[in-house]
Amino acid sequence: MATGQRIDPYRNFRFRVVIDGIQVAGFSDATIPESSTDTVDYREGTDPPYQRKLSTLTKYGNVTLKKGLTDSMDLYNWRKQVEDKGAAGARKNMSLILIDEEGKDKAQWDIVEAWPIKYDPSDFSAKGNEVLVESLDITHEGITRVK
Repeated sequence: MATGQRIDPYRNFRFRVVIDGIQVAGFSDATIPESSTDTVDYREGTDPPYQRKLSTLTKYGNVTLKKGLTDSMDLYNWRKQVEDKGAAGARKNMSLILIDEEGKDKAQWDIVEAWPIKYDPSDFSAKGNEVLVESLDITHEGITRVK
């Protein structure tokens, strides 16, 4: 990279969601889940007069996907599978992929062992003209930025 070349951050409005075995287009929103690691204070008798911090469990936030309601039943059926039979057979891997203004994949987060914990279609309103939106909250067992 040449010295002084400007690097602009990517915009957040172009992205793809890839879910094993589910072909769905047109998500209007997708959250990239956070990760955090809990700590525990630890001090041995011979330590200096302060506590050390040790790492414990790593936790991951949920993914939330939102899209306009269409004839596709794929997301609803995935959630229904969890309701009927539990998460064991419903776990899928998925990716959230950021696309630049030229249409190239620029960043990717891979999410493992994901399954839906909540399905929420928006409410009807005879007074409005908004698009009916379906929302899916997804829990998982880990996220890794691979690109």
